[in-house]
Amino acid sequence: MNRYFLEVAYHGGRYAGSQVQLNALTVQAELEKALEIYFRQPLPLTGSSRTDAGVHAAQNFYHFDIPGPANPRAIYNLNAILPHDIAIKQIIPVPATAHCRFDAIAREYEYFIYQFKDPFLVDRAWYYPYTFSLEALQAAAGVLTGYTDFTSFSKRNSQVKTFNCTLAYSEWQERGQGVVYRVKGNRFLRGMVRGLVGTMMQVGRGKITLQEFRGIIEAKDCTEADFSVPGHGLFLQKVEYPAHYFFES
Repeated sequence: MNRYFLEVAYHGGRYAGSQVQLNALTVQAELEKALEIYFRQPLPLTGSSRTDAGVHAAQNFYHFDIPGPANPRAIYNLNAILPHDIAIKQIIPVPATAHCRFDAIAREYEYFIYQFKDPFLVDRAWYYPYTFSLEALQAAAGVLTGYTDFTSFSKRNSQVKTFNCTLAYSEWQERGQGVVYRVKGNRFLRGMVRGLVGTMMQVGRGKITLQEFRGIIEAKDCTEADFSVPGHGLFLQKVEYPAHYFFES
């Protein structure tokens, strides 16, 4: 069997998430449908990073196996089959032991917030026309790299073996007429970035103190965090693999 990685990008607005779900439109289901049409056989996919309903990806990966080599025109033909809001960027041959989820060493997310009404951002950022302190947001983001247990920022019923994540950076930036939260970690829990953004905005608005924010982290209780921010402001920007991972494949 030949194993391939699919590098994909998608606008998540129409989808119930990236992972296949019963009776729901998902990114993976659309990809598998296109693969089955093109290769004329069912080809189940394994994803590198699960995104929730409405969340976008500038880069995500899936892997699949086929008996023979993939035709160089497969990207063009598959993109012709796929809906307009999903694109395959690369089909990469890898060793049979390669695994797009377990071999990934980091993921990078960005959450976009804009403060002035803009019809071109309604489905790609959170409209938040309220006053907040960027300095307070930066202070809250800065403390996160000192923690590894993010139980408080994982949605209920998350079936994971550990709530530990290591963050390489966590920061806010001014960008255009709004702000962006940027975070990179070795892994993320279900709903984690949105929970972080929502709870940090409470600090930015002066509704809780930085010490109270620390208390929420240390409580390890998901009922303390704010998960109310919409999914359409969140982008999975990059999935990182070891240096020369694809080159050596």
